[in-house]
Amino acid sequence: YFEGLRNRNRYYLFLLFTYGATMGIFLSANLYTTFIFFEIMSFTSYVMVASGGEDGFYKKAANSYLAFAVLGGLMTLMGLFMLHNILGTLEMDELVNAAAAAPNFAYLLVAGLLVLFGFGVKAGMYPLHTWLPQSYVAAPGPATALLSAILSKAGIFGILVITANVFLHNFTWGMILLVLAVLTMVTGAVLAVFSTNFKRTLACSSMSQIGFILVGIAMQAILGEHNAIAVQGSFLHLLNHSMIKLPLFMVASIIFICMKEFDLNKIRGFGRRKPLLAIITVIPML
Repeated sequence: YFEGLRNRNRYYLFLLFTYGATMGIFLSANLYTTFIFFEIMSFTSYVMVASGGEDGFYKKAANSYLAFAVLGGLMTLMGLFMLHNILGTLEMDELVNAAAAAPNFAYLLVAGLLVLFGFGVKAGMYPLHTWLPQSYVAAPGPATALLSAILSKAGIFGILVITANVFLHNFTWGMILLVLAVLTMVTGAVLAVFSTNFKRTLACSSMSQIGFILVGIAMQAILGEHNAIAVQGSFLHLLNHSMIKLPLFMVASIIFICMKEFDLNKIRGFGRRKPLLAIITVIPML
């Protein structure tokens, strides 16, 4: 796929940086540490998105990705400052007890929504999804596969941490998240149905699947102490979505290598007499 790419080594270098930052997110025990690695991941993955091309469409998509990343980071940082002011700690192990003793729930909710904004941007949550379709289309195929299967899960991780620690079993938080989740799910599905670009269809489908995962996370809060099945469902679909979208975006890459095109009307019939490609495509779709 990268044969002839002028800045291929730069792409590989920032891919390694992105991997390292992603590892840092999932190994962090403090929300400040999570935020630092989250921002590193956002900026290094920007280079991966920008490697797709240099004309107007690609630059606009990469700049949109960067703008949302910066805005989301600022909102998250503001929310973390407020959380630290309310709770006195950002250590994940201490958040549950600190949140239970918080005197002002309204103030805590505002701080939580600010943090949700930042993590929701990376996850592609409605209404923060507008960067997602064009950035996924503009990025190189292998980069898009990683954006959908792995990097979006960093945003989900942040939402999970806030839900499971700061708003544990909180019905109000769960209902807010549920509304956003359903809107994400439905909007992504509608956008996918009306898309004529194969890669954009997969990108919008990813947004819809993120909505399903967010529904599970919301139900963890709404169901209170009886949320075990919601926890299991959330993590099951986290894994499902990664394993589904990785091969599908790589199939899109194969089609682009051969056809230099993603338009469904122009690539129609490409899969005929290609049984292996058909199997690799159909199984994750099913």
